[in-house]
Amino acid sequence: MSVRPVRPVRRGPLIAALLATGLLLTGCSGFGGATDHADNVGSAPGGTAAKDKGAAVSSDASGGTTGRSAPEAQIVQPEEIPELGAATRAKISPQASQAVVVTGTGRDSSTSSVVVYERDPVTGWQPVSDIWSAHNAVRGWTDDHFQGDLRSPIGVFDLTDAGGKLPNPGTRLPYDRGSAFEASGDGFEGEALAGSFDYVVAINYNRLSGTTPLDWTRPLGEDKGGGIWLHVDHGGPTQGCVSLPRGRMKQLLRMLDPEKRPIVVMGDAESLSD
Repeated sequence: MSVRPVRPVRRGPLIAALLATGLLLTGCSGFGGATDHADNVGSAPGGTAAKDKGAAVSSDASGGTTGRSAPEAQIVQPEEIPELGAATRAKISPQASQAVVVTGTGRDSSTSSVVVYERDPVTGWQPVSDIWSAHNAVRGWTDDHFQGDLRSPIGVFDLTDAGGKLPNPGTRLPYDRGSAFEASGDGFEGEALAGSFDYVVAINYNRLSGTTPLDWTRPLGEDKGGGIWLHVDHGGPTQGCVSLPRGRMKQLLRMLDPEKRPIVVMGDAESLSD
């Protein structure tokens, strides 16, 4: 029997073709079997490598790519007037954006401090003045004021009207000037009262708003007192008003803006913290 010689197989072109196909399929990662770690880091939650690169980056409708979700917007909590408690804050009208806060040293003390605040729609209440020294009634404070008790009423009251013996220093509140704003005699510590009513702002406790501070109408009755003002300090306690140094009174009058619905929040520190 005869045997046919076997032709040698020409491997060169076939092997080259297979190698070329392999390179096309594996890309650069085929060399040495190495994985590009930088492509994976951070592509899965917690910065760990994702199992499937295709899941790490997705395409949006416009053909772009989307990565991690944007961080949630931070909610700004509006600031409150720090020394006021919840019960006192609840008495402040939402329309009021200007507040004169009078904080008494103690329930029976005649000394106090004043800070003016304004409310920003986003950031809330912010101080717009320094701390000013002040006096209040000689016997301190009360939440049940009556005529002659020599205590200042605790509460939240509107500030709508001003006046004085001297010309308007620049306030936007209605200002009634007249010689009837005359203070005479001596105070509780022997100090002269002259000039105390050169500048006043009526505190709307038991009075009609929109009238001169000299209007003695008492909606709650005469026995509940009235005529409670912010006025020029005479160097000692008052009968029921709050008094500020002359320069501070002029500054306050210029600051008060009826469009901001100004109020006064007044009382001893402990009462205001409720």
